[in-house]
Parts: sequence; structure tokens; C-alpha cells
Amino acid sequence: MHKSLLKFLLVSPVVCVIMLVSSRAIAQEPAANDTMAQVTSVSQLSDVQPTDWAFQALQSLVERYGCIAGYPDGTYRGNRALTRYEFAAGLNACLDKVNELIGTATSDLAKREDLATLQKLQEEFATELATLRGRVDSVEVQVAELEANQFSTTTKLSGEVVAGVAGIVTGDDIDGNDLDTSAVLVDRMRLEFATSFTGRDTLLTRLATGNFAGFSSVTGTAEGELGFTQDESNQIGLEVLLYSLPIGESTEVVFGAVGTAFDDFASTVNFLDGDGGSGALSSFGTRNPIYYLGDGAGLGIRKELGERLELSLGYLAGDANSPNEGEGLFQGPYSTLAQVVIKPSERLNIGLTYINSYNADDTGTGSGRNSFARFDDTFFEDLGLESVDVPTSSNSYGLELSWQLSDRFVLGGWVGYTNTQLLSTAGGLFDRGDINIWNYAVTLAFPDLGKEGNLLGFVVGMEPKVTDSSISSTNPDIDAELGADEDNSFHIEGFYQFQVTENISITPGVIWITAPGFNQDNNDIVIGALRTTFTF
Repeated sequence: MHKSLLKFLLVSPVVCVIMLVSSRAIAQEPAANDTMAQVTSVSQLSDVQPTDWAFQALQSLVERYGCIAGYPDGTYRGNRALTRYEFAAGLNACLDKVNELIGTATSDLAKREDLATLQKLQEEFATELATLRGRVDSVEVQVAELEANQFSTTTKLSGEVVAGVAGIVTGDDIDGNDLDTSAVLVDRMRLEFATSFTGRDTLLTRLATGNFAGFSSVTGTAEGELGFTQDESNQIGLEVLLYSLPIGESTEVVFGAVGTAFDDFASTVNFLDGDGGSGALSSFGTRNPIYYLGDGAGLGIRKELGERLELSLGYLAGDANSPNEGEGLFQGPYSTLAQVVIKPSERLNIGLTYINSYNADDTGTGSGRNSFARFDDTFFEDLGLESVDVPTSSNSYGLELSWQLSDRFVLGGWVGYTNTQLLSTAGGLFDRGDINIWNYAVTLAFPDLGKEGNLLGFVVGMEPKVTDSSISSTNPDIDAELGADEDNSFHIEGFYQFQVTENISITPGVIWITAPGFNQDNNDIVIGALRTTFTF
């Protein structure tokens, strides 16, 4: 018998104990009524059954080596977690038993058949063991290199660059004029620094820039606007600064200082929501437009109520940093959100959303009549009038659905309704009243079509439309901007996102807007786009 082989066998019970105690506390600093006692048979442990996955290993450690203890009530408590103190105590107990076996040199210490089998296994797998040792050494070298060259021990850097070619293929603007069909080359860039101080919290800092304001300046409508527009003239700046902190196992609190949006703490329940860099090409196809009513600084809370419900609450202020009268954290534009996401199953999510807003009624989508933000200083100056405030209050309601019918098909959609009230006559320019705004969409998604990471998507719906209005003005130029939209206009979008590599995707797509400006006299607008996204 080889000495090295004998030593290996003597240590093998310790290895078994180490594996076993990872799912169970062998020993701990016990309370007076919780002292553990040695057992001689696995049958003495009432909560250990022959069907348990570790039964044979436990039986061998108890009856052959005698280094496993149980609790006075006859239980083993195999599903308890293991502490470092418990590990040390259990390891020490088994080592004591091994030393005792060595000292007594009993005939039961090792059987000749066991030694022969063990020696045969060592010889048979010698090559594999040598290869494994080499791989472990290689991994250790790579880990050491990563640790020496990592960006930061607390901060992870990631980025996204979107470069796109887009253009209007055909169509009229809202005044019936033919649109220029020239193409444009646009970009959007984001750098994100995610810093964690505890391993569970996150301080997110996003720097961003872009060079495209969108097509609305030439079409006269926000319908069909691309989701990756960002007009910063490629001057980089701080876009988002927020801190998320978990409280317990089911609650997350988000403190936003800059650029916080509702989707930072509330699910938009849309499979195609890639925030412009992936998924849908358009802003409308990205999510229910009512989610765009919140932006700025504030507080958000997301709470999981069991496995089937998720509650989100939030308050965001648009001019939180302004000390001027009628602005600031609570006096200026603000939006509040309350949302419940119902999850009958892992594949089915249903969102119920409510948003209350003050002076924050522009979603950046749909009809220009759905927002009073257009009545700004420039608008009144162009009419030769003094600028006045046009305060509004709105209540929005949303129903969202995402149903993954199979691994390769997701059915989704939403309905959104907003009621906006005018809170002032603005010095007699307006007759106070309200407007009703509706939007809806059906989405189809075919993930991993042709290749893992690919996505074929379709969006069909109606962007925000003013269906009814009781607001008017004695000024004919202002009155022309009010009232309900005349006709129906539909948004039809299709795209195919091809995942070239893990970090590069190319997405060609088409956005078709019927009756732009909700005027059937205007020829349909067709926008083509080719988006390339680089992530790192």
C-alpha cells in the first residue's frame, strides 16, 4: 500500500464533509437547547430520507467514519445555510476522527478493494487531471491580469453608439407640401458608469450626445419620429444621474437628480422597448406614449408583491433645479406615476398605469394638438402677442400587455388615454376646457429569428390623437391650433434586427404614416432607416 494513497483516502472523508456542509450547518456555536450529538446510524436522523440526493454520502460519513453529528431532537437540518464558524467546527470534528483512525490503525480504516479502485481511477484520469490543473493555472493568470487592468474596483463602464442612415422616401407634410427625400446620417452616443458601493446598490451616471433632432421640423408632425433622436450637436453632456438602492429583497428605491424617467423604475411592458438603441425604430413603437410624460429629478419606488404583482410609484419634477417663482421641485412642471404589473405567469405581463401631470403634456409623439407646449414664447412673438403662461393638468391611463406565446413569438400592445384640462384663460386668449387624447398599438415580436439575438418586429397602431376638444380661442390664429383632429392616421412599422456579433447589430426598417397630421388629404409619409448599434 502506498503512503500517498493512504493519506489521500484518509483525507477523502474531509472532502466529502466539505461538499456536504455547503448545504447544511454541521456545527455552530450552539444555544443551550441546541447542542449537537454524535450519531452512529443515519436512521437516527428523522429528517433524512433514502430519497435525498446526498443520502448515501451522509450514510457513509455517519456509519463508516462516524464524524457527523445531529441535533438533540433527532434532526440533521440539511437545508440550512453554512457559516464560516460552522465550517471550521465541522472540519475540525472530522479531522479529529481521522487522527483517531490513524492512531488506532483499525482494520476498517481502508479496504484493499477501495485502495485498488482508487489507484485505478487515478491512473485512468491522470491526463484529464493534468489538463484541468493547467486550465486552473491559466484562469488564475487571466484573473490576475483582469484585476490589474480593470477600469475600477467599484465602477463598470459600458457604452452604446448608434449610427443611422435615414430618410423620407415619400409623402407630404401636414400642410400638403411635398417632402424632400434626401437621406441623413445621424448618430447618438451614450457612456454609462455604474458604480456600486455595497454590491447591491447602483449609482448610474450617463454621458450622452447626438446630432439629430428628428424629421418633425420638416414634416410638421411628431408621427413616425425615430427613437434615437438627440439634438446636442455632438456636444457631450450629463444626461442621467440616479442612485438605486434595494431595501430588503423585494423593494428598490431610485433617487434621480438628472434625466430620470418613468421607465427607470417602472416596466413599460413592451418586448420591443430598446430605448432607441435596439428593438423598435420609432419613439411610438418603443412604449406607450404616456410614459414620456415624466422626466427630470425625483423619487421612484418599485415593490414586488409576491411573484405575481409588481407596484411602481414615482414623482418627477421637470424644473427641480430652478429657484424661479412657479418652478422648482414642487411648484414647477411635475408628473406622478402609479402602476401595477400583474404577472399571471412568467410569459404574461399586464400593466395598469396612471399618470397625473402638471404642465407636462408633451409626449413627443402623435398630433401636435395634443400638447399645449407649442404655445411658447416664440409662438406668441410670431403672432405679435405678449407671452403668457398656458398651464395645464392632465390625467393619463394606460393598459399594457406582453404575452410570450412561445419562445419565438411575443404578442403585445397597449391602449392609452389622456384628459388634459386648461387651467387658465391666459389673459382672455383661451376659453377654458379640456381635450381627450387616445392612442393604441398592437406589437408582434419574433425573437431569435434566423439566429440567436435577432429580432423581427411589427408595430401597428394610432399615435396620440385628439378625439374631442372643448377649448377654443377668440384669436383666429390660436383657434386654428385648437380643436379635435379631423381624420384617422395610422402608424405601421416593420424592422429586422440582425445581430452581427455580440456587440454589433444592424437594423433595417420602414415606418409608414397614413394621413399625416390626421388629415386624409395629405399623402402618406414613408420613412426608411438603417440603424447600426455598437455596444461595449
